[in-house]
Amino acid sequence: MILSLKSLSPAEIIRTLGLRFREYRMSMNLTRKEVAEETGLSMTTLYKLETGNLTDMSMITMLKLMKIAGVYDNWDKLLPELPESPYLYNDNLTKKQRIRHSKS
Repeated sequence: MILSLKSLSPAEIIRTLGLRFREYRMSMNLTRKEVAEETGLSMTTLYKLETGNLTDMSMITMLKLMKIAGVYDNWDKLLPELPESPYLYNDNLTKKQRIRHSKS
């Protein structure tokens, strides 16, 4: 099921990710205890996440879960690097020097 992030609150996104993580965990035949031991997360946290009762999660927790699920290499898709703006360059294609104004 494809959801539009624009229509979801952060809490709803975390709930969706938690339910999705449960599917990953089960498809890999891992128990919550095994995931807890591997990630250092509590079994209570994992239970709340997988049942949609966790509505706040740290980035570290998210990255640990991505690693267990085998999708850690996708972290760069969360906030991809932007290409450099052409406005950063002068007419002669050299990078503009950033000028800081002194506080007077």
